[in-house]
Amino acid sequence: MQTRRAAVLSAAVAALSAVPLPAVASSPAPPRPRGLGRLRLPPPSGPYAVGTVALRLVDTVRPDPWVPQPYRELMVSLRYPAQGVRPGPGAPQMLPGEAAGFAELAGYTGVPAARVDWAATRTHAHQGAPAAAGPFPLVLYSPGAGDPRSLNSTLCDDLASRGYAVLTVDHTYDAAAVEFPGGRVESTVLPAELAKVVPDPEHPDPARVAPLLRKVLDVRVADIGFVLDRLPDALPRPLRGLPDFARVGMFGQSAGGFTALQAMYGDPRIAAGANFDGVTAYVEDDADRGYLPPVAAGGLDRPFLLVGKDGNTRRTVPSWDALWRHSRGWHRGLSLAGSEHATFTDAETLIPQIARRLHLPAGTVPANLGALDPGRAVRAQRAYLVAFFDRWLRDRDDHGLLDGPSPCHREVRFFS
Repeated sequence: MQTRRAAVLSAAVAALSAVPLPAVASSPAPPRPRGLGRLRLPPPSGPYAVGTVALRLVDTVRPDPWVPQPYRELMVSLRYPAQGVRPGPGAPQMLPGEAAGFAELAGYTGVPAARVDWAATRTHAHQGAPAAAGPFPLVLYSPGAGDPRSLNSTLCDDLASRGYAVLTVDHTYDAAAVEFPGGRVESTVLPAELAKVVPDPEHPDPARVAPLLRKVLDVRVADIGFVLDRLPDALPRPLRGLPDFARVGMFGQSAGGFTALQAMYGDPRIAAGANFDGVTAYVEDDADRGYLPPVAAGGLDRPFLLVGKDGNTRRTVPSWDALWRHSRGWHRGLSLAGSEHATFTDAETLIPQIARRLHLPAGTVPANLGALDPGRAVRAQRAYLVAFFDRWLRDRDDHGLLDGPSPCHREVRFFS
């Protein structure tokens, strides 16, 4: 879902303080596209309704590593089990400024992103809904490079409906665009940073790219540590008792999956992590085994789950093999037959709708998502993610789903 430059970065990485701050000029969003209609995300499958709240967090101790600013500023959203939700549409998936930045950077094959009103899509989470009685295990989510924190609303809303508090994190100046209260939009610097070290994106030099990718991961991991440090005090008072900080997990897609495991490696507060198709090395093609981060070189002593697109296993992704061999904790590896990298985001349900409504060529959907039926892809991801966190954060029996092939999910292949 990126331009070629951002795709190089994403594949390689696979990876509030409430004090008043000086105002920064807002970036006006271009006019919203019209005519496509509202895209729909699948409803959550759990027994709870879902509430959400967005928060601006500011680290006044850490200067921003990407821009000359003496503090680091983030936007996060909490998805949580709710009760007494009034009928009506859920919160927007993306705010207008976020949607405009996403459309500019998106590089889905054959999809005219500028013709899609990304801001029209609604999630199944209701802004400020009353919380159900907690506490609930806390799961953090980190998106792929260039992606907004909302691009996996399908999995995050589903986890919340199953009894989890889910905190999604935007990595400012990494995400395509982050919209702050008041409408100010901060755009990604990653394509420009990559251009400095990769003049020819078709032939990137790993030795020049690796330091930038190491910085990307270091910034992301520091963001996660800061967010955990600020909770629960940064939450609205009625929600502070909702997350259970004795039961914390994390997952992510692409660079976010890499982030989840690297953050887990250095932070004992994170008890379990899941990586959806993120290589764990500082290069795009890690076949030379030359650029391993601490998590792959040192391994993990707590549970982790690797979920790859069709063909991605520890035998084909050397950094996964290094992580696997060096780890002492429980771990499982799965791949989804017929899937692609974008399968593990909301693209799995949005792109087929776009293709139908814009009458795009028949090959558009498989070019982006593979041959796996979108409904089956979503059901499998939900089932195995919930089974993983239920086992390790709730001590619940998953009826062997994580122990071997299931007739209910024939597209799932185990690897070891």
